[in-house]
Amino acid sequence: MNGSLLAVLSGENLLFLGPPGTAKTQLAKNICQSIEGGNFFNYLLTSFSTPEELFGPLSLKALEEDEFRRKIDGCLPTAHIALLDEIFKASSAILNSLLTILNEHKYHNGRELVDVPLLSVFGASNEFPDENESLEALYDRFLFRYRLAYIQDEENFRNLVFSSSDEFEPAASLRVSEIYELRARAKDLPVDSDVETIVTELRKSLQLQEIEISDRRWKKVVQVLKVAACSSERPTVDRTMVLLLQHMLWNLPEERETIRKAVFEFTVSGGISTEKLRREAEDLQAAVSIALKNELPVKIICDSCGEEFRLRQEIETHHMSHPNHSYTLKAEGPSKIYPYDNLVKEIDSLQEEAEKANTLSQAQKEVFETELKALADRMEWVKYRLEAERELLKNMMNENVWLSTLDKNEALLLHDTRSTEFSELNDLISKSRSMLGIQSRQAKPEPQPAFQPAREAGKKEMEKISVPDSGSSVNSFMKGIGSRFKLR
Repeated sequence: MNGSLLAVLSGENLLFLGPPGTAKTQLAKNICQSIEGGNFFNYLLTSFSTPEELFGPLSLKALEEDEFRRKIDGCLPTAHIALLDEIFKASSAILNSLLTILNEHKYHNGRELVDVPLLSVFGASNEFPDENESLEALYDRFLFRYRLAYIQDEENFRNLVFSSSDEFEPAASLRVSEIYELRARAKDLPVDSDVETIVTELRKSLQLQEIEISDRRWKKVVQVLKVAACSSERPTVDRTMVLLLQHMLWNLPEERETIRKAVFEFTVSGGISTEKLRREAEDLQAAVSIALKNELPVKIICDSCGEEFRLRQEIETHHMSHPNHSYTLKAEGPSKIYPYDNLVKEIDSLQEEAEKANTLSQAQKEVFETELKALADRMEWVKYRLEAERELLKNMMNENVWLSTLDKNEALLLHDTRSTEFSELNDLISKSRSMLGIQSRQAKPEPQPAFQPAREAGKKEMEKISVPDSGSSVNSFMKGIGSRFKLR
């Protein structure tokens, strides 16, 4: 219902894909009832439908004057809201005129080019269009797309079947002139810089997944977001509006979940992937482990040539050149001579006894400690940003009249999941510190001055946030998306 009303306000068309009996006609008709003086046109198309059925019969009076003109009164060219059922069964005789009406809101009535008052066309179909260029062009004209099914919730089903339903009476009405005024105001509405970044990065992400969306659709969806923000009385298009893109970007049903997930990821946390941070932490832990294993726990000398070794890698290189040499391990007590394979087992045993700790030089430990500190600081900063963002996002979503309760809850759940993931990342860093014999610390970045909310007349305002650049891609991205937040 939200998508249907927003499609009408923004002048875009909407497509329902699903079985019959899901109240598609009722929804379109009821929305039309909410528009003062709104004309509703409804028709079920078949492969045998003729242009007369949609655009009106030929005018006999015009024919007497050698003119080709239709009597369009009460037909599609004079409707404000139209529902065309089984729209992909439209014949080629209908298709060309239909494409012009959908895209340009114009109708060629003989020699006359008529402005069509259509606010939105609701298309309905039980199936996707065939691989046909004309039908693909028709499909692309529908910006909003919804996949419908029968009622799943048991309580809703009971209400439908057993409750008495009165005829629909709109609680509020809307004038056509108000709709056009809204569209005009929305054109000049500014778009937040983080929304620009999110949309750009979202497009790149979808392209990498081989999901292509035409430039025309991207241009249209941004205008829809402006209408959504303007009708919500928002001063700008903020990031919560981006959640609406989940209904406007998919082409095939199998793309819906992928696009929905991507939209939420970029909207809620700016596309920050904790998986990338996890890989960095795991790689650093592996590097510590390798370094500890590479540092020999005791002095080793080649018994054959007298060469001395401090690192396991040096022994491995020496063994490749001299596979028959044996080695002396200078441990406590009498020295023993080992062939290479036995020497490796003895080194592993000694390192396990020493718990692989405190065997690195001070310089090596300092390098690893610096890397761990830099990673921990980045993680804590991002976590701090996300925690600060949660309440901001929650309040902005509450002011966004177009979001469903499900969308709001899912966005907040994604935030909570991020916090859990960061706790797991902290455990990885703590383990690396323990391996190096470094005391763990709880990294808590000092609050930046820009995070201190200004209180004016009971309203909190988040000013521009400067993110320290530590050279990481995470912070670079946070700078892009976090240029400003608003909290009312």
